[in-house]
Amino acid sequence: MADPSSYRPKPGQIPDSPGVYKFRDEHRRVIYVGKAKNLRQRVANYFQDLANLHPRTRTMVTTAASVEWTVVSTEVEALQLEYSWIKEFDPRFNVKYRDDKSYPYLAVTLNEEFPRVQVMRGAKKKGVRYFGPYGHAWAIRETVDLMLRVFPVRTCSAGVFKNAARTGRPCLLGYIGKCSAPCVGRVTPEEHRELAEDFCDFMAGRTGTYIRRLEKDMMQAAEEMEYERAARLRDDAEALKRAMEKSAVVLADATDADLIAVAEDELEAALQIFHVRGGRVRGQRGWVTDKVEAVDTSGLVEHALQQLYGEERGDAVPKEVLVPALPEDTEAVSQWLAERRGSQVSLRIPQRGDKKDLMATVQRNAQQALGLHKTKRASDLTTRSRALEEIAEALGLDTAPLRIECYDISHLQGDDVVASMVVFEDGLARKSEYRRFQIKGFEGQDDVRSMHEVIGRRFKRYLQEKERTGEWEEQPTDTGPAATGPVPGPAATGSVPGSAATGSGLAPAAGPAPTGLAPATGPVPAATGPAPGPAPAVAEDAEPREDDGRPKRFAYPPQLVVVDGGQPQVAAAKRALDELGIDDIAVCGLAKRLEEVWLPDDDDPVVLPRSSEGLYLLQRVRDEAHRFAITYQRAKRAKRIRTSPLDDVSGLGETRKQALIKHFGSVKKLRQATIDEICEVPGIGRRTAESVAAALASTAPAAPAVNTATGEIIEEDDGGSS
Repeated sequence: MADPSSYRPKPGQIPDSPGVYKFRDEHRRVIYVGKAKNLRQRVANYFQDLANLHPRTRTMVTTAASVEWTVVSTEVEALQLEYSWIKEFDPRFNVKYRDDKSYPYLAVTLNEEFPRVQVMRGAKKKGVRYFGPYGHAWAIRETVDLMLRVFPVRTCSAGVFKNAARTGRPCLLGYIGKCSAPCVGRVTPEEHRELAEDFCDFMAGRTGTYIRRLEKDMMQAAEEMEYERAARLRDDAEALKRAMEKSAVVLADATDADLIAVAEDELEAALQIFHVRGGRVRGQRGWVTDKVEAVDTSGLVEHALQQLYGEERGDAVPKEVLVPALPEDTEAVSQWLAERRGSQVSLRIPQRGDKKDLMATVQRNAQQALGLHKTKRASDLTTRSRALEEIAEALGLDTAPLRIECYDISHLQGDDVVASMVVFEDGLARKSEYRRFQIKGFEGQDDVRSMHEVIGRRFKRYLQEKERTGEWEEQPTDTGPAATGPVPGPAATGSVPGSAATGSGLAPAAGPAPTGLAPATGPVPAATGPAPGPAPAVAEDAEPREDDGRPKRFAYPPQLVVVDGGQPQVAAAKRALDELGIDDIAVCGLAKRLEEVWLPDDDDPVVLPRSSEGLYLLQRVRDEAHRFAITYQRAKRAKRIRTSPLDDVSGLGETRKQALIKHFGSVKKLRQATIDEICEVPGIGRRTAESVAAALASTAPAAPAVNTATGEIIEEDDGGSS
């Protein structure tokens, strides 16, 4: 459970403008989207005392790990953008947000003989054309009322329509000219459908044709001195123009465009990109970059275009790209974009209208992102530095531990024992350096022995890397314990990179346990011969390459090793390092119960203050190692329980397997049954029964599981193949 104060923005960081905000969890998934007329006031409400929050809100803020916001011009814009993001991200904590309501759409039921214009909510239906969403239903009704002057489409319900057809009298809208009255045959079904399709074309953004036609007819009526008709056409054109008015977030002509804005100072620049599809903002991206070279705004725009569209093809490149400044070679960049899209791309600076207004909104977001980044960066650097200094002071280290490795053991009652290694550099997780281990040196539950094995295997690889690269310095022969250790020859690491699939080939093959290798008789680094016994199999790509420029696996030592556990685990880790002759790496353990820090050979733990940044960093490292280990263990267990001893019986299909399990209740009881008892199951002959009995006899039953809380033995109750 996260502490909301760990990611709470400072009041001065949040603007007091209207906008939309997103809460994200530790995996960067959006878990909540909300809108606010004043972002500063609304977001601050989530960071009050947890006891004062609604239980659901309290759960949300403790699940979240960060909060972001986007600035818009009006509250209606915020509502529309909020809904777009709710549809896009489907946040888990937005289920009850709308109080069982949904956002209204303007819908045209083209699937009916006489299409109807109406307000619709909820799930979309096939054959219905939707426009929206709108912030308020009254906004739809106002728009429809204006447009019915020009496009008199049916708006009545099925009951009213049938009643008018039965009586031969239209409703009031038919009498005042806002409905073409297809119910009484004033227009044919084809003519009414043409009106409905024109209505849809206008709503889709193809507005110019209809307004120009009305203005042309108005001028013609005036020339013919039909002034009443000309006035009516004038009012119709004005009605359509009012219906066209949109907020800055929605482009009136349903444009597909990307808008890029840049905010910069002498050292850094922030870029914001709004992706507009169909006239609506469908997504937002942004990043902050250091100005490591002398580059102006046009250069920043060119770099942004390369990053955005370098891997894109087709419709992923929009028809229009709106920028604050054109690249130096505009023609070449435009041609490059056109080649990637397959058609012409307009690269330009918006000069007027709603596109310029939307660009101003993107620019405000870029300015806000740059200001927030500078504030965060200063704060984060200060906090991380203070945390590392507190750890160094508490553990008696000479320097701050810039690289920390943490190890955790995970298993389920002694089965599928695995370990994890996570790496934090400068107080930040470095996930590319994460590793996973399978414990193969022994079977059963022994966290202390497992920790000893993992630490030994990891740092054997470190010594091998030092020897291979020539970094090892010869030491005089010593008969002390530091000189006695396993030979740093080829050994299995048993590690799986964090990005690899479960059960990768880096797991060691069967062979002697890493702790059982023969000790060297001379200086540890000089012993380059192979260890006794078969060499474990290691994936070919596990060997680091010297000239590819990539970081070498296990080649970099940490300044601090943290183990998840108390004094026994710390002692095991220290013993593994001592056996390898490594004495320049500090070791500590963090016990979960009281969050105590244990050091080797100390009988009393180090207790850091609860408000300590150093303790908070150690907790984050420990919790990340635990998460990484338990994820791997669960994956291995899920793979194992999908197998059954009955899978090896030739000719025994899924149906008869299930029949056996259903008859006896479990594999354990089936294993105890005689061949004659197995033959009693329908569909099982004697030969099959003999094969089943032989297969079960050849697989030794697993050790009984024990409930660690009560001490009771848990009876086996598996379902065969599951």
